[in-house]
Amino acid sequence: MKDRPTDLDVSVLASALGAWGFEPVTLTHAPVGFGDHHWVAVGTEGRRTFVTVSDLAHKPHCGPDAATAWTGLNRAMNTAAVLASALDPPAGERVLVAPLRTGAGRTLLRLTERYAVSVFPYVDAPAGHFGQALDPGARRRLVERLAGLHAVPPPLETPAPHPALPGRSVLEAALADPRRFRTGSGPYAQSCRTLLAANGALLRATLGRFDVGTARLTSDAPASATVVTHGEPHPGNILDPGGRTLLVDWDTVALAPPERDLWLATGAPADLSRYAELTGHRPGSALLAHYGLRWALDDIAAALKVFGAPVHADTADTRQAWEGLVDAVSRLADRRA
Repeated sequence: MKDRPTDLDVSVLASALGAWGFEPVTLTHAPVGFGDHHWVAVGTEGRRTFVTVSDLAHKPHCGPDAATAWTGLNRAMNTAAVLASALDPPAGERVLVAPLRTGAGRTLLRLTERYAVSVFPYVDAPAGHFGQALDPGARRRLVERLAGLHAVPPPLETPAPHPALPGRSVLEAALADPRRFRTGSGPYAQSCRTLLAANGALLRATLGRFDVGTARLTSDAPASATVVTHGEPHPGNILDPGGRTLLVDWDTVALAPPERDLWLATGAPADLSRYAELTGHRPGSALLAHYGLRWALDDIAAALKVFGAPVHADTADTRQAWEGLVDAVSRLADRRA
């Protein structure tokens, strides 16, 4: 997130890092990504770690409320730690950046009822960004990384798939009554009403297509087609794209068909053929399209939840949410054109 959380005492965060045997000298807020809050912690002798604070009230893919989101996120972080042990050879090339364990073996600690913290090794490498177009060589390397991930036997704690749309109720409520975006609640309320009025039919039709794909997914997909998927392997979740290609941000890890990752990694036939060569699984075009629809609907629902709140302000995060909402609706419109 770009904005700091106003309801989190940073001294509580600093104290919590002691569970990892780390006493920070400085904690510097890192305004990156969307959904989590991040800091770079510097300890004695210059040791650095990357600290992530997750807002359990806004983790619908982990659970519908803070209590269940805690359980889901804890399973995701434990899964990533096990994957790192399986994929990163002792003296070889690192494949992913996974959470560190505390002295008691935990990957996630509760800070408050709303927030939880995880700690990662600090990696001095350039990050990609969402929407970045990778060159053919970088795309090929990402596909090969995903093929390796998908070949790992699922850890016991790997979250189960969630074929339903977590934010569906938010989206349906917005379509049923755009007036919920009340004048005076924030700078984007009127814009949301206008956007919904112009695109309501498109969004309802998209929900219908999504339901058809979900029914096919749940009834036709054999258990053997389910693998450990990252969930969001776009360039924004890669350190050094095309170089070391380190996968980060594991809170969406889940068992699912490989297409859940592949649709976002590449659309190039040569890359998909390379994946089939490595794994024996030829990606299906219908599933690739289905996960693309799901991504757009998830983005739209998340943004509408922000702007449907009683009050929202004009901040870096709400501007990013609005840009994401417009982009998601535009992509759906382009699909129908």
